[in-house]
Amino acid sequence: MASPTSVVPSRPTDVPTSTSGDPRLSIAVHNDMKAVERVWRQLEADTWNSMHQAFDWCYAWVQTHDNPVAIVEGKIDGVLAFILPLEIESHTMVRTAQFIGSAFTNYNSGLFTADFRRRAAHLPLSILSHQLALALNGRADIVRLTHVPLDWRGERHPFSDLSSVKNPNSAFQVRLGPDMEATIAPLNAKARRKKFRSQVRKLDAVGGFEHVRATSTSDKTALLDTFFRQKAARFAAQGLPNVFQAAETQAFFHMALEIDRGGNDVPLELHALRLKGEHAGKIAAIAGLSRKGDHVICQFGSIDDTLMPEASPGELLFWLMIERAALTGAAVFDFGIGDQDYKRRWCRNPTEHHDLMIAITPLGRLAEWLLKGMTRAKAGIKNNATLYSTLQRIRALGSKSPVPVAPVSDEP
Repeated sequence: MASPTSVVPSRPTDVPTSTSGDPRLSIAVHNDMKAVERVWRQLEADTWNSMHQAFDWCYAWVQTHDNPVAIVEGKIDGVLAFILPLEIESHTMVRTAQFIGSAFTNYNSGLFTADFRRRAAHLPLSILSHQLALALNGRADIVRLTHVPLDWRGERHPFSDLSSVKNPNSAFQVRLGPDMEATIAPLNAKARRKKFRSQVRKLDAVGGFEHVRATSTSDKTALLDTFFRQKAARFAAQGLPNVFQAAETQAFFHMALEIDRGGNDVPLELHALRLKGEHAGKIAAIAGLSRKGDHVICQFGSIDDTLMPEASPGELLFWLMIERAALTGAAVFDFGIGDQDYKRRWCRNPTEHHDLMIAITPLGRLAEWLLKGMTRAKAGIKNNATLYSTLQRIRALGSKSPVPVAPVSDEP
């Protein structure tokens, strides 16, 4: 297991971006998260920067995984401009520098100052990419920054001109009003209220339910372990690999769940629909949420499809979580990446993501070419509903209990 508190010297690469008198870019790569913790936390306070690059989220991942870190710190004329929290993952001989915990992030940005974001369009990005490649040479073959929205909160991403490919998975968000009525007003409110009341009536007929938000350590642990069991059963039924199975993955989510700095902002919190009456104490649906400022993201979800499926408990839980987010001042509820019908019923304009790449070595250039080709192929398959459904069913043929196949993140 890597230790983020070990101190390994890092040497800055300092090269002018242009001619004398123009801004000077310097890049340092740190092997120790603690070396830049103070400025890191300052940058993460900016609402534009993704919660997935927050120090606590990254620290929990590094503490539970073995990949070496490469924390890139960029300065312009000696003033902090950005931090890229990267880890190095080796796969089939290729060393990839990627955002820490990329396998479980819903959107990434890096951490940038507002001033750098304003100035980035006027800076020579070719020099920036060249210096990033120099700074990471010997550590990685390619830099691959996945799930980056090129336009976010009315601003263009400062690295938007880097070599990129559109990610086949978009993200889905719903804008929140001050309450649920204002939130659903643009979304066929009458039909939504009717469905909500129908779900409540069906559950009330068997004893009712309660919306649970885990706050104690014991409740957090119990709910998260229930989620892992529900998800494992769901994946097995669909003949899909269980992406939550690895011990280090589960340890990461347990650690993230225990981080609490007070207030509404949390790396991870669990919500659940717990039944009463004849199903007393049973958990019908679970979701994990993260919050930063006015932005709430659903990180994952699961259902027990043996418990009142006719009431769609997963969708009911989303209603309750969205309502709570609106009432506590959030402006955006983010369903995360992946295209499912229930997300489209809430969101009409998905947010496109791109994968940004910088090849460092000849092997990295080959990897970039292959990755872009594979990404475009996946997009083509997903855009062909018949082909995508067929491939999903072929993948499920080995399932012991065949069921109608849905995408991996099909909850609720």
